[in-house]
Amino acid sequence: MSSVTSADALGEGAGPKVPAITEETYFGRVVVDQGFATSDELQLCLSRQRALEQQGRRVALQELLVEQGVLTAKQVQRLASQLEDSASRPAQQIPGFQIIEKIGAGAMATVYKARQLSLDRIVAIKVLPKRLSENPEFVERFYREGKAAARLNHPNIVQAFDVGESNGYHYFVMEFVDGHTVYDDLIRKRVFPEKDALSIVTQIAQALDHAHKRGLVHRDVKPKNIMINSHGVAKLADMGLAREVGDVKLAMAEAGRAYGTPYYIAPEQIRGELDIDFRVDMYSLGATFYHMVTGRVPFDGATPSAVMHKHLKEPLTPPDHINTRLSTGLGEVIEVMMAKDRDQRYASTGDLIRDLEAVARGEPPLQARHRYDAVLLEGLADGQSSLHQGVAPVVEAGAPGGPSNLIVALVVLLAISVVLNIALILTSFVK
Repeated sequence: MSSVTSADALGEGAGPKVPAITEETYFGRVVVDQGFATSDELQLCLSRQRALEQQGRRVALQELLVEQGVLTAKQVQRLASQLEDSASRPAQQIPGFQIIEKIGAGAMATVYKARQLSLDRIVAIKVLPKRLSENPEFVERFYREGKAAARLNHPNIVQAFDVGESNGYHYFVMEFVDGHTVYDDLIRKRVFPEKDALSIVTQIAQALDHAHKRGLVHRDVKPKNIMINSHGVAKLADMGLAREVGDVKLAMAEAGRAYGTPYYIAPEQIRGELDIDFRVDMYSLGATFYHMVTGRVPFDGATPSAVMHKHLKEPLTPPDHINTRLSTGLGEVIEVMMAKDRDQRYASTGDLIRDLEAVARGEPPLQARHRYDAVLLEGLADGQSSLHQGVAPVVEAGAPGGPSNLIVALVVLLAISVVLNIALILTSFVK
């Protein structure tokens, strides 16, 4: 656990080097710790669960433990009741709040729906378990999340209200979002229509732009951290991995560790680079966007390591090649967002928003095309440099006509690019 941190509002582990810790996997650990099953029996059930998920079936671990004869139904019920009682105790000890119900739980935190008595409003309270409350590293991380969220005030970000401690339990009070997550839709095999996906991603990009302008990088943008309320408003949740761009001390402490979630993590996060910036969020949002409009993650693999290796090395299959109903413009936006070289992504979150809004209007994503043209020219310039260095020369350095041939080639390529852009713009107007 030393190289991972909590990631979503229900406390799932974010580090790609270990499996995510969910309520189910915590239940499995308790089963093994209390001697009800062996590690091999538990792994067999988890493997069976993953195989069923790939077939489009979601079966609870508890059901599989009974199905495989590892536990009886009564044992499962008794253990679940014990965990429920244990999880509810700290919530009753937070003064000023009336607990209504538990709305989520994991090994890293439990989240409750509650009424704040002083203001008579419904809130969500995230509570750190007692065993983690005694760990200074987790407590520091917990308060860092609250402080990061408190610096932000945006309609597309879950608002932070308070953090505190009561009777040895640390809690974080935040806005209650009556709705669901993008992950909830994806697990039901929903492929988002282009219009809906554009609306959600644009809202989250605006939330990130707000955070980026205040020097914060989220570092764990993913479907589980995007909530959709009952009015269709998208909200970015969980600042558990947020970091100030200029926090050198924290960057040094985390050097070499991969923080994030394997399916959506940026290459520079995988490498554990120190100087990460807003472009890691752009990549993760692009990966989330890709999943929303294609119904599949950009890269998949048998293990987290295999997935991360593909983020680093494997070319991205264009999303409009998978879902042919998508517009070319949307595919271009995602490909720029997910460029492996961060210098080839959008130069700012604002540029990304402009392209998202253009595609929503049926217009071409000019910012993405400018980035593509810049990369093309850079590649040609590198090729000219190679010529002068004697690498695979076509003409001798300084030979008559050598440089002019390159200039002609550049002019022709630029002319083609301009003509294509004009044609696409005219096509969009005709439509």
